[in-house]
Amino acid sequence: MKAKDLRLPALGVTAVTIIALGAAIKWYEQYSSSNLNVVTGKTEASRELTNFADHARDKRREEVDDLFQKAVIMLHSKQYDYAVVALHRVLELAPRMPEAHVNMGFAMLGRGDYSVARDFFQSAIDLKPQQVNAYYGLAEALEHECDIAGAIGAMRTYVHLAQDNDPYLRKARSALWEWESARNANSPTKDAGSCVEKSSKQEQQAE
Repeated sequence: MKAKDLRLPALGVTAVTIIALGAAIKWYEQYSSSNLNVVTGKTEASRELTNFADHARDKRREEVDDLFQKAVIMLHSKQYDYAVVALHRVLELAPRMPEAHVNMGFAMLGRGDYSVARDFFQSAIDLKPQQVNAYYGLAEALEHECDIAGAIGAMRTYVHLAQDNDPYLRKARSALWEWESARNANSPTKDAGSCVEKSSKQEQQAE
């Protein structure tokens, strides 16, 4: 009895294995490719989101610049209410912009809202201690509130920080001289003197 020839069946098994392996490799390549496309797609989506964020940030910056410049013009023309509206929007978009806080303070000074003005000048200083004009505005606000000691302190800081060519430096020194003279003389005949007298009484009560 002849031994059964196993070569053909073995070849058949080998062929089937090769075909199956080839199919598996092809499926893996396609799977990997599809996964690669998904990853690439996510990367492109992230890039699109980044571009959108950059575009939105640029548009926001443009709006802030435009509104801020309009507010400056309104302040110079003493249209304080309109300046407040513009600066309010600026602060919504850029809440940590010290220049906007300062200008809002000056707008509030123009409207006679001295305590609100004081708070805006102080917040500008908190954000940027070297914001020179904030000290000038703070001194004016404090003077109107009859806090002469605070006004003198703020104006001294302004004089210390201001450049020699600062157009308001002379006025600041004049205000300092007036407040200090009135405080020393405690003169009720001057506007500053009446505030000094009131401020002194408040200090005594506080003590």
